Amino acid sequence: MTALHISSQFDGGAIEVLSLADPQDIRLNIRPDNASPFAQWFYFCLQGAAGVPVVMKFLNAGQSAYPPGWDGYRIVASVDRQHWFRLDAQYDGQVMSVATTPSHNRMYFAYFEPYSHERHLDLLGRAAASELVRVESLGATVEGRDMTLLHIHDAQFATPKKKVWLIARQHPGETMAEWFVEGFLDRLLDRKDPTSRVLLQHCEFFVVPNMNPDGAVHGNLRTNAAGANLNREWRRPSLDASPEVFHVREKMQAVGVDLFLDAHGDENLPYNFVVGTEANPGFSPRIEALQNTFKAAWLAASPDFQTEVGYPRAAPGQANLNLATNWVGQNFDCLAFTIEMPFKDNANLPDLEHGWNGERSRKLGASVLAAVRAVIGG
Repeated sequence: MTALHISSQFDGGAIEVLSLADPQDIRLNIRPDNASPFAQWFYFCLQGAAGVPVVMKFLNAGQSAYPPGWDGYRIVASVDRQHWFRLDAQYDGQVMSVATTPSHNRMYFAYFEPYSHERHLDLLGRAAASELVRVESLGATVEGRDMTLLHIHDAQFATPKKKVWLIARQHPGETMAEWFVEGFLDRLLDRKDPTSRVLLQHCEFFVVPNMNPDGAVHGNLRTNAAGANLNREWRRPSLDASPEVFHVREKMQAVGVDLFLDAHGDENLPYNFVVGTEANPGFSPRIEALQNTFKAAWLAASPDFQTEVGYPRAAPGQANLNLATNWVGQNFDCLAFTIEMPFKDNANLPDLEHGWNGERSRKLGASVLAAVRAVIGG
């Protein structure tokens, strides 16, 4: 038998290998973010195990950032990194174990279907080919990568227009968020789609597909290269610790915001849901009516969306204004939502082979345009 080997020195890769001596007892630790103790994301390649029954044990799963996330979780696997499927996992409260017999000598395993930096660049390039899109570099990340904005605007229709913002991957391990953006953009830029055509008569869109390119490349779950949780930096971002938020916030203040969406993933809850600004000091009946209209329209547009399960509602006036949705909603007096998608599956529409995945995230991103239209008009 070929000696087993595990590699993770690639874009988004992350794992700590403790022992490969026994295929039935492969010992691993989930590696923390590069400058922070958050640990939940993993992505690695197991080599040399074709036809060999293996058991991989993630020994520190119980000390991860979100241990309840392992209850009911099924690991993501692929041979070609294009087609991903789910494998059963067992969690005893401390160790997560996965038993499988790889069909090929190279098999990839990940916390969720990855979204590579190369695919991110391809997404920007595909969008830039549209006459509707202007690609803007807002500044640089901690490590010097571009903070890229896609400004989408149909110049044949008069201004002023409503300003709609969508950002994703403040937490880089939440890769479903950029899959969501991909679906959103593909539909919005389809000149044959009637919803998109109507929206572009009334709106211009500002889309940041990846708020945290450094963290994504490092294989981080939640933080940037400086160890900052970007979704706790919106009240006072700094060019040293959180330039990603600083640059995006500056652009927002220059152009304005009428609707804000921030795409995320949730480790624990197997549902798609939104979190609004009910706890903001400035929350008003007008915003509440817009929230209800948005949610009703999305429910009608996609059975993958639901409103029964989500986070507990915070007390009025007690919002954490360091969070993007709260800060934007408060400062621009606008409708603002955090969109949460599952790492596990949508319990309302389970898919035993794939769970929640990139393609389903894409379709959900496309479907949200109906909800945008409901609150913007047209």
